Amino acid sequence: MSRAYVTGNHAAGHALAAAGEANRRARGCCGGAYPITPQTEIIEYLMAHAFARGSVVPVESEHSAMGVCIGAALAGARAFTASSANGLLYMMENVFAAGYYRLPVVMVVSNRTLGPPWNIWADQGDSLALRDAPWLQFYCDSHQDLVDTILVAFRIAEDLRVLLPAIVAQDGFLLSHTQMVVDLPEQELVDGYLPPLDLPHHLDFGRPRMYGGMTWPRDTQRQRADIQAAMDRVPEVLDEALDDFERSFGRRPVSAFSAEQTGDADIVVVACNTLAETAREVVRARRAAGERVGLVRVKLFRPFLRQALVDAVGPASRVAVLDRNHSPGSGGIFWNEIATSLRSRPDVVLQDYIVGLGGSDVAPAVIDGIIRDVGTRDTAADPIFITEAVA
Repeated sequence: MSRAYVTGNHAAGHALAAAGEANRRARGCCGGAYPITPQTEIIEYLMAHAFARGSVVPVESEHSAMGVCIGAALAGARAFTASSANGLLYMMENVFAAGYYRLPVVMVVSNRTLGPPWNIWADQGDSLALRDAPWLQFYCDSHQDLVDTILVAFRIAEDLRVLLPAIVAQDGFLLSHTQMVVDLPEQELVDGYLPPLDLPHHLDFGRPRMYGGMTWPRDTQRQRADIQAAMDRVPEVLDEALDDFERSFGRRPVSAFSAEQTGDADIVVVACNTLAETAREVVRARRAAGERVGLVRVKLFRPFLRQALVDAVGPASRVAVLDRNHSPGSGGIFWNEIATSLRSRPDVVLQDYIVGLGGSDVAPAVIDGIIRDVGTRDTAADPIFITEAVA
């Protein structure tokens, strides 16, 4: 593998291009291309790539970009795109369609605040607005994690036991435009890891069929049950994909969750994406000071593996959830999932802290204040909006 000093967008573009190229001996690859800050460089990278069998199609809107992916995937090609914020919402109709068609499209989302008012900085409200779509959702905390997760996402999405599309999310600017040294896998390794795509329901001129026609209520019920069954099979397929990734590339990406120093923790912080990176340093400092604090990083949001979350939290009696998102009238979206998961743990004080909205800085002092606050609580309060360090 070649090590390079690149931005998150460059790393994502490399991984998508390598995955597409790996299908050149099958039905090739295709991407729908429409730029929006902060993912534009991904599209530029893909447009400039010379695919042996494939193309990237520039279109007039994000809705059409996903439409291209749907058409390409139905033809049996490996399909991909990228989007952000309001552009992601504009393609929402086709996002749901891709999932209901059971098409293994992979889309990188550079998380950005929804508007108006217009804001180009990191906020997970865009990808999490799609939490009820039949898509897998992965959240990445580093450039290397982004590259590796994109390849894993293709592997799981295209597995015949799953056949569902996948979102791979990175924080806009915090990852998309910063640079790190990354192992960019060579094409031969990606070829070995990603088998040729053979979509069982791809278009076949010898066997004409209709896609997306009218159906009866009982058929829709059955289809939704099939999608749930596919989601239920994801943990097994994910473990296999990670095992093979480790054999192929010599490192193992994080699974659904990572638990750090939670085995004896009194307090656990739950975070994802770059918030987890900052929280990790705070937890390590507090551990060095003798405090029993741990960290759970959420990597896989859909499907949400509830028992795995309970296992990751361990014996802690106080849990602080950091949500860089907001569901009006409810609270943080990760907190909602975690509260449901911990319903069997009435001994846990679970407190939601909504931080970093609109790209607001979440410095170590903010997380220090949150740990101090949750450590004094005997009962949980309503979700707390944090704009500065908690006193």
